[in-house]
Amino acid sequence: MANSTSLNPSYSFSEELQKHLYGRLLLLDEISFPEELLSDHIKNGYISTMPGIKQIESQHHCSRCGNNDHAMFYRFPCSCCGKKCAYCRACIMMGRISECSKLYFWSGPGFSFEILTEVMAWAGSLSEGQKIASERVIDAVNNNEELLVWAVCGAGKTEVLFEGVEAALRSGKRVCIATPRTDVVLELAPRLKSAFPQIEVAALYGGSDDRHLLAPLTVTTTHQLFRFHNAFDTIIIDEVDAFPYSMDSSLQFAVRKAKKNISIIIYLTATPSKEMQADYENQKLIGVTIPARYHRHPIPAPLMKWCGNWKREFERNRIPNVIADWVSLRLQLKTPFLLFFSSIKVMEQALSLLQSLDNELQSVHSQDPERKEKVTALREGRISGLLTTTILERGVTIPKLDVAVIGSEHPVFSESALVQIAGRVGRSEKNPEGDITFFHYGKSNNMIRAIGHIGRMNKEAEKRGLLDV
Repeated sequence: MANSTSLNPSYSFSEELQKHLYGRLLLLDEISFPEELLSDHIKNGYISTMPGIKQIESQHHCSRCGNNDHAMFYRFPCSCCGKKCAYCRACIMMGRISECSKLYFWSGPGFSFEILTEVMAWAGSLSEGQKIASERVIDAVNNNEELLVWAVCGAGKTEVLFEGVEAALRSGKRVCIATPRTDVVLELAPRLKSAFPQIEVAALYGGSDDRHLLAPLTVTTTHQLFRFHNAFDTIIIDEVDAFPYSMDSSLQFAVRKAKKNISIIIYLTATPSKEMQADYENQKLIGVTIPARYHRHPIPAPLMKWCGNWKREFERNRIPNVIADWVSLRLQLKTPFLLFFSSIKVMEQALSLLQSLDNELQSVHSQDPERKEKVTALREGRISGLLTTTILERGVTIPKLDVAVIGSEHPVFSESALVQIAGRVGRSEKNPEGDITFFHYGKSNNMIRAIGHIGRMNKEAEKRGLLDV
């Protein structure tokens, strides 16, 4: 239960403290103001508190991340209260929150941003499919709706948001774009600052310098939303189907907590979950599709090729002939390529073998500190190809790229993963074609569904006249 008092209108509150706490939910040691000033604001009703961990029906509930799993709480001898105090292990990376902790939030007057008349400087053009989706985003903003934007890989989803973001900002709405990954935040922030040069943009991720910045436009990792409370009028969730957001109920809790009671949520994805697709088809969720890429060329259809028992071959230090031939042809044609593997172990086995064809080939995975440098090297033509796990299934654009999935029947390659991987090919307007091959030891349902998914989108794009065919 939140603790608050009625406002004392004669009390002169600190605007700096308001900016620090407005829309946020912070522990005491995250508030860089004197405790005496904090106490005065609480006494006069401008700041409220809530227990860090609540007891609901004899069960612990974390107020910050929503965790209620008994196994994710642990008791320790607490120096603050002198008791054995339970703390939440699920969000410990954001600072320990325990039974005796309080979370502080602003409950005083609202905060409004001064928005200039000229909000957006972006002067680019939208394709026909993008224009339709952009208009639906604007409608959702104006009518406080929930909206699914289902756009194929390479459709230009970010540009579709610009006019909707402009409409929200002009009407005084605070906007948040949330994404599962830090590298997407780092990519989006400069694009948003360029599109909205008169608007302050906060970029939030672990260790970010903007973590205390109160801005009308925020781009953040979904994890950083744990620190927000009743903050945003408009939340746009990019890659809503991606790990970890799609699998982590605490991140979904964080989004619900961060939005205002009357608000807009826009889900952005190329591969919505089965549940989301069903809600869209049954009209439980309003949505708009962009079945064509901005350059009006279809997504290259994946080709399935049997390669035998690829795992056994790699263990025996042999490259399946059909894979060796595929790689050799790309090396001969000087075509950049990505090879996707189901695990780091198999990838490293394959790397030592494939380097006999080209000793400059490299591998990359989520824990690789040189991940960005290696992708840049491939983009700039300094290396011929990269072996990778599914870490590069999203957010990579390399002109004239060919892609192959090794062991595409493996369960790690879900329908959405395979669609996203296929979406790396043909993204460039100058090189809209490309080869995407699923090498397998037996076709899986996910492979068949992924190919069907791409085929349906291409067919819908052709039917709507969005392709140059």
